[in-house]
Amino acid sequence: MRPLTEEETRVLFEKLARYVGENIQLLVDRPDGTYCFRLHKDRVFYLSERLLKLATNIPRDNLVSLGSCFGKFTKTQKFRLHITALDYLAPYAKYKVWVKPGAEQSFLYGNHLLKSGLGRITESTAQYQGVVVYSMADVPLGFGVAAKTTQECRKVDPMAIVVFHQADIGEYIRHEETLT
Repeated sequence: MRPLTEEETRVLFEKLARYVGENIQLLVDRPDGTYCFRLHKDRVFYLSERLLKLATNIPRDNLVSLGSCFGKFTKTQKFRLHITALDYLAPYAKYKVWVKPGAEQSFLYGNHLLKSGLGRITESTAQYQGVVVYSMADVPLGFGVAAKTTQECRKVDPMAIVVFHQADIGEYIRHEETLT
């Protein structure tokens, strides 16, 4: 487990900024202590500094996971956000999309969100902006990227894609053997 390099930190924060904007600082400086990001086997973990100090007693080879996995770096050094980060990012999300009850299951199966399944969308959402997808009962379901702006969503065909699927809570079941 090692600290992120400058380049890795930049890539991670750029990805997080797409979803939470300037609220990234609230993830690091929390009222219950200081939190940090650490890299272990190409995966980025989010943990408290108190837990990090305790983990120094465990050899790296024996360490499987520590804290919450936020995502992983691909071989091309791009960062892919995992669904395990949803609980930490959802409260600070800058742009949100709410899904109608009939379209929830489709989204949870890994499909893109169509205009016909769109319940509400945050005002002034830009195209290709990272959004957190919620059910109409305000339960976070996953991440996505806005395919259309808020204004375009009002005029678009009901079968047009408005949110590109990135990750959803259905991945806990579909990919349980690979999630750490």
